[in-house]
Amino acid sequence: MFTKYGYNTIGIVLIVVFVLIVFSIFLNHNFIRIPLIIISIFLIIFTLYFFRDPDRTIPDEKNIVLSPADGRVLFVKDVLDEKFINGKAKMVAIFMSPLDVHVNRIPISGKVEYLNYIHGDYIAAFEDKASERNERTEIGITNPAGKVLFTQIAGFVARRIICDLKVGDSVNIGNRFGMIKFGSRVDVIVPAQWQVEVKKDDRVIAGETILYKY
Repeated sequence: MFTKYGYNTIGIVLIVVFVLIVFSIFLNHNFIRIPLIIISIFLIIFTLYFFRDPDRTIPDEKNIVLSPADGRVLFVKDVLDEKFINGKAKMVAIFMSPLDVHVNRIPISGKVEYLNYIHGDYIAAFEDKASERNERTEIGITNPAGKVLFTQIAGFVARRIICDLKVGDSVNIGNRFGMIKFGSRVDVIVPAQWQVEVKKDDRVIAGETILYKY
């Protein structure tokens, strides 16, 4: 299964691969033809692999915040958030490598009450300062238990953030809402009293791994 967010890119790559293969057919030199065929095969395999979108099993538990992204936990720390939480909070930062599934999912059911897209730099996503300097989309969801702020952050390679949400949307935990193309990071910030369920270097899965309990 492939994500709808990748259809255009997959189509472009298929056209490029077709042109390369046709061009290689008319070449008389194997030392050029063979590399072109290898490059074509690599391009299509990598593109299809990157835009894969597997189904996920949402945990049958209440009062949880799920990971919105696949990847590795960069760090867990206490922060002060004045954008949406309005007070002391906890943050889990998740780094998504180019080999991870990049489709993002809603971490908690509720209503979207904050949405802010920010133009910015493209420093490495694993740098702590990337959350304040890089291009990003900040999304705030209000739930009866409190507020959750999560941010899609572009990285050094990633230059395309996709977010289908808008202010006023009612959302359900685990649903797909967008992606970040080609390596990136997602931060999830919750009220300070909520319990963290992951630690640095843990592998997390979007829509399945529990980040917090409340």
